[in-house]
Amino acid sequence: MAKNSYDFVGVDLLCTEAESCVFDDFDSLDIGEKNDEINSKDLSFIENGSGSDGLIDLPILSEERFSFMVKKEIDFLPKDDYLKRLRSGDLFLSVRKEAVDWIWKAYMHYGFRERTFCLSMNYLDRALSLYESPPSKSWTVQLLAVACLSLAAKVEEISVPLLTELQVGDPKFLFGGISIQRMELLILRTLKWRMQAYTPCTFIDYFVRKMNDDQIPSGHLISKSMQLILSSIRGIDFLEFRTSEIAAAVTISVSKEMLAKDIDKAMPCYFIHVQKDRVLKCLELIQDLPLVSGTMPTAQSPNGVLEAACLNYKSDESTVGSCPNASHKSSDNKRRKLDTSLEERI
Repeated sequence: MAKNSYDFVGVDLLCTEAESCVFDDFDSLDIGEKNDEINSKDLSFIENGSGSDGLIDLPILSEERFSFMVKKEIDFLPKDDYLKRLRSGDLFLSVRKEAVDWIWKAYMHYGFRERTFCLSMNYLDRALSLYESPPSKSWTVQLLAVACLSLAAKVEEISVPLLTELQVGDPKFLFGGISIQRMELLILRTLKWRMQAYTPCTFIDYFVRKMNDDQIPSGHLISKSMQLILSSIRGIDFLEFRTSEIAAAVTISVSKEMLAKDIDKAMPCYFIHVQKDRVLKCLELIQDLPLVSGTMPTAQSPNGVLEAACLNYKSDESTVGSCPNASHKSSDNKRRKLDTSLEERI
């Protein structure tokens, strides 16, 4: 890789930013070519350092705190027209599928926490929703996916792989650490540094404990709830709902099966902060998920788990361009002018 090849990526990805401001920020991080493969935990300013191993150990939220979080969750949702654009059949849907496909593979490969996957999906959807047009180059989509997962891992995980080692799953392009960090910074600015987002994982413990009479739920109950959450957020239909509504609907689904709860009696007591009709609508979608309906194929090996879980995506190779800071794994190495239509509209 040429010594200064990443400079072209930085300029094109940040074309709406003041160039001097961008490079001042990176100078403050003391990033140089010799540190291209830096430890991905260097951006410690977005780590929470909680070190918690799971939701079961967390104290139950007070009603006051929970009510506050429900009111604030709207600040961490994609733009209102995002789902409509995805359903319209334009390129946004295929772009999202490609990004989700890779994020899921990397999540499974490293055994990250469920909260990490949820958070990376939140970053991805919020970022994409702010673009008027989707990226037309596969390298841009992949770089965005890598950066979203990297940022989420820094927030949630105790141990985070090197940025260059994070790129698993036989990706089409391999990016250097500097390019990934530049995209991370672009995402941070695009999302206005609101990285401690609320996801269904944030609320699930509250609802599950409520349904379990304020007792610590079993590990199996939490595990089943998390599986449903992961299955739901990978699709687009659940973007219609708030994260608290998804968590409430997941809790109802799991509780009906495992706790034999009378939901009609429980909802007025346990779900006073969410809209019942929207939760029930979300519940209907959950019942159709493969994990609930029993149509999910059983995997007998790690590779089988990966194949059963990953989304299918067919890429159009004719739209793929070359990234100056990425190693393309195909035989077509022709350098083309970078498409910056996505970045120009941030």
